[in-house]
Amino acid sequence: MTKRVACPPAPGPLEDYAARFDDVFSAVAQRRGFREYLTGLLAPRDRNKTLTCLAGAEPVVGAQHPAVQRLQFFLSESVWDPEKVNARRLELLRADPATAPHPGGVLVVDDSGDRKDGTATAHVGRQWLGRYGKTDNAVVTVSTLWADERVYSPLHARPYTPAQHFPTGKSDPGFRTKPQIAVDLVRRAAVAGVVFRAVVADCAYGDHDAFRGELFAADLPFVMALKPHRGTWAYGPDAHTPLDAARGLPWNGPRRPGPWKAIRRTFRDGHTATWWAAEARLGCWGPDGVIRLVIATTDPARLPATSTWYLATNLPRPGSTREADSPHPAADLTELVRIYGIRNWIEQSYKQVKDELGWADFQVRSDLAIRRHQTLVFCAFSFCWASTHALEKPPGQEDAGGGHDRRERGCRSSLSTDTAALAGDTARGPRLADPLDHAAALLARMVSETTAR
Repeated sequence: MTKRVACPPAPGPLEDYAARFDDVFSAVAQRRGFREYLTGLLAPRDRNKTLTCLAGAEPVVGAQHPAVQRLQFFLSESVWDPEKVNARRLELLRADPATAPHPGGVLVVDDSGDRKDGTATAHVGRQWLGRYGKTDNAVVTVSTLWADERVYSPLHARPYTPAQHFPTGKSDPGFRTKPQIAVDLVRRAAVAGVVFRAVVADCAYGDHDAFRGELFAADLPFVMALKPHRGTWAYGPDAHTPLDAARGLPWNGPRRPGPWKAIRRTFRDGHTATWWAAEARLGCWGPDGVIRLVIATTDPARLPATSTWYLATNLPRPGSTREADSPHPAADLTELVRIYGIRNWIEQSYKQVKDELGWADFQVRSDLAIRRHQTLVFCAFSFCWASTHALEKPPGQEDAGGGHDRRERGCRSSLSTDTAALAGDTARGPRLADPLDHAAALLARMVSETTAR
């Protein structure tokens, strides 16, 4: 058997991580490209992480530099499978006790849109971009994320292809809506052995009956947000929207809360807030129904739009007639608030960290090259978590707010031997981390080694 040719090592502990992918790549040039690409993604940002930036070359005029051309070939032309690379990343994720998914976490479904010019790029089209609040020319990618209160990890991603890319539009057999893509990704996570308490999504997915129906048919638990004015057929005097159902619940103040239950939530900076949650009825939905409607808010009297959740779930109520027959453990109001609250990672850290690592900075046009870039960003993301300080507290323990109280965990990532070289402001504490703290970046000595080779 021919001995594998060694390639130049990546700087610092990144080499230990990258070496675990070596058998996924068939050529030394691929292994080298993998290391150089991750090094560029992880370096502190001073401009968009295009290929010239990743290779340490000048923008525009440096496009023909050998190091840039080498990365371009690695991303667009070289023969390697991004699915195999991602499968290895998830294998390492599950093998590390500090990042392994456990049944107390959740599987978050989300999508992100990134503006792109022109019409030649795969998956590009005029689409609604939630982060910008407008429709624009963009590539939108649906992704899944496993998370608990302590750590989160991206799992799978697939770009959404607008109907105009298909010969017969939305009637084309190959066309898939975002909810359909999301269902496929949830199933892939389950097949990959990722365990979770429930699938969680905002109202962009929760309002789709077919999406919830697919999860229900697959015996997958979910907690989904709904728009407050989402209409439902009902008799004249009955509630027709989640907001109507919430307004129909009696509230006479904290001393006489009626059906509302106080939920104490504790945040990372130590402050606490009292939320109120209650079961509501909407059509056939109710406390003992196949689908429960739960309202969680800071103020049952006013139901402020910025701090009120309207949640649909198929998790049974403790003590209900459905509890014995349900394949899922029962969840009380405190647990449901905890489950959906974990989704805050998406808004408060995940999107910002992806941006810092260059998620939207690709300048390639083919579907394969785009998916490869996204896979490599996920690898850089996972390396950030693997290289941080010890993650606090094992899963399974909860504080009074219904979340996992994170004390010192007593185990370290196998890649954390050089943590003194990592950014010192990595997020710590018993609750959700602040944006960018843990990925703002990495080895100080890595910066000096990212110049073009």
